[in-house]
Amino acid sequence: MAIAKAERLMNLALCLLGTRRPLSKRELKESIEAYLEAGNEESFNRMFERDKDDLRELGLVIETVENLDGDAGYLARRDSNRLPAIQLDAEEAAALGLAAKVWQQARLAGAASGALQKLRAAGMPEAEDPYAGGQHSALEPRIPVHEAAFEPLMLACRDRRPVVFEYRKATAARPETRQVEPWTLECWRGHWYLAGWDRDRGAERVFRLSRITGKVRSRAGAFTVEVPDVVTVRETVESWAGETATRSALIKLRAGAGYPLRSRASAVRDLGDGWDELAIPYGHGLDAWLVEFGPDVVVLEPADLRADVVDRLRAVAQG
Repeated sequence: MAIAKAERLMNLALCLLGTRRPLSKRELKESIEAYLEAGNEESFNRMFERDKDDLRELGLVIETVENLDGDAGYLARRDSNRLPAIQLDAEEAAALGLAAKVWQQARLAGAASGALQKLRAAGMPEAEDPYAGGQHSALEPRIPVHEAAFEPLMLACRDRRPVVFEYRKATAARPETRQVEPWTLECWRGHWYLAGWDRDRGAERVFRLSRITGKVRSRAGAFTVEVPDVVTVRETVESWAGETATRSALIKLRAGAGYPLRSRASAVRDLGDGWDELAIPYGHGLDAWLVEFGPDVVVLEPADLRADVVDRLRAVAQG
């Protein structure tokens, strides 16, 4: 398996930073496994020159000097690549510490913890917690991520890499293949959403990560559509979910049941006999949500919503 370019660049940077004398291309080739996989000397030379240019674009200062054998040698002196001292005030330190604690899943928790330790070693002041004497936070925010699709999509958004995945819509029985240029990920009301360009539909789309099935697969090539400066994930989700809908649905709800529905109701009326009448925003996916409450909900209007709920209940009964 070919070694990823990011790993190759990291190994090259470590070699150049870790040496006390200039290293020739031959020595670097023998020290870095990825270069040993190059088919011939010409391929290695092209790969090395590209990698060297990429590291310089990233800000690494690489010197080229003549070594004792008359060949060119390369090194990155630590004093030339040392960052200036980090100066943070108490509020900035608190914000960074808070951000490092937010991530809960294991793959990101280690990186966040390591970054926080490096900042503290560089002189970042400890954030004081008035509720716990500066020892532990009384309230520690976390962003839970349970979907396996989160990490590959996060990397694809960062690297501007197209992806392909199977997606099951709320109104579909089977998943569909979607080819997407991912723009950004955002958490809204406990769920993660991906915003991007759906190539098959030729339009911007928002996908809920919990509805992605199987693996997220990367695709070669560049984006075909420019990423907008502002991606309104929450506004789009709110519109589809009915949060900003202008239409309203009227339902009967059994007394003492359906508290999530009651929290969104714009009006509630007691019908007697153990039932209430609720007016709730009518948006995309409401039929699938109402079905989850089973016999505790009866749709009164509109007729199309009632028909959708009945069809779903029949499909469940037949399945």
